[in-house]
Amino acid sequence: MKRRSFLYQGALASMVPSFRGAAWLRNLFAEYQMRPLRENVGVFTESGGTILWYVTEDHIAVVDTQFPDPAAHLIAEIKKMQDRPIDLLINTHHHGDHTSGNISFKDLAAKLVAHENSKANQQRVAEENGKMDQQWLPTETFTTNWETSLGDENIQMYYFGPGHTDGDAMIHFTNANIVHMGDLVFNRRFPYIDKSAGASISNWISVLDNALATFDRETLFVFGHSGENYDITGKKDELQAMQDYLSALLSFMEKEIAAGKSKEEIAKVTEIPGAPEWKGGGIGRSIDAAWTELVEKK
Repeated sequence: MKRRSFLYQGALASMVPSFRGAAWLRNLFAEYQMRPLRENVGVFTESGGTILWYVTEDHIAVVDTQFPDPAAHLIAEIKKMQDRPIDLLINTHHHGDHTSGNISFKDLAAKLVAHENSKANQQRVAEENGKMDQQWLPTETFTTNWETSLGDENIQMYYFGPGHTDGDAMIHFTNANIVHMGDLVFNRRFPYIDKSAGASISNWISVLDNALATFDRETLFVFGHSGENYDITGKKDELQAMQDYLSALLSFMEKEIAAGKSKEEIAKVTEIPGAPEWKGGGIGRSIDAAWTELVEKK
């Protein structure tokens, strides 16, 4: 059997069946899914930011880790596919729903790579919460670019400046042509804009410009989160939509502030004009962050 076919079938076989009985029964269990994408690369979803995995007969790489329990589920599923050491673990950024499961990989992965600001933020947050013993920090960092090869797959990491935080990396599996965007894209879901970790809405727009210029039309993007009825994967259209949302947010806030409105008055809005696809809870996070960027940090 060809390597690609072997891995694709193995991943399909490892998918966890959904419980179709009563809701109370489903809620007793954490439902998770291993979803193959292409060229030995797939995604894992359970709780927290989307995890990307790469598994062949000779190499394993993982991007992001969610929390310890989901990380353990992922490790178990990977072992069904290939029971060998993990060559590489990567973090897209520092937030706990992407890195709290790092500790589960400490004795399994050869190294953990992230942007230098991601490591600094992980350490700061762990120290502030007294949880350094529960955190495995990156063993290797980079500033603008990083690259390695695992078998036939080349992995490149890019940093284009602050966006969602000041340490967001894009991870490109070039043979599969899949990019994990981390939380640089919330697909039709109000984003968390972490001003406490150097987030910049205006530069986030530029970061997405760089992504649109760097990757091609065939690139498949993986997103940290998505809104209801939207996928965690997509093409350039989703990056453009995210960029349009951020631009609409800044434009709306600038006009409201110029009109003399307070943050509390602005926060009564239920939709950002020009971005009707972003619905549900969380709009206040965007308004707070934009207010901080436009008013408090001048």
